[in-house]
Amino acid sequence: QVQLVESGGGLVQPGGSLRLTCTAPVSILLINTMSWYRQAPGKQRELVALITSGGITNYADSVKGRFTISRDNAKNTVYLQMNSLKAEDTADYYCKLTLISDNYKYLEPWGQGTLVTVSS
Repeated sequence: QVQLVESGGGLVQPGGSLRLTCTAPVSILLINTMSWYRQAPGKQRELVALITSGGITNYADSVKGRFTISRDNAKNTVYLQMNSLKAEDTADYYCKLTLISDNYKYLEPWGQGTLVTVSS
């Protein structure tokens, strides 16, 4: 069982910025894809951004040009820099990793979620 630790959510005004962080505080053999999802009230969870082990990124159309995903492999950490935030970005944000644990198990753990609220 891999427990991911998320941080960085909060209340921000429209046009503001937040940086989310997700860390896997365990020994991991390999992390492949690192992703951020979000789920707004009454809506399905949706993919916001992902980054592969090779550094290739992909974004939802709704966040392109405003959000940036990055990773620090040495720290088992993925970041989501969110700029020019809008009210419609309000949601619970979840990180997800695909990884090989140090005992050679393939795992797809999720973070516990961090709430982002964009409001004036």
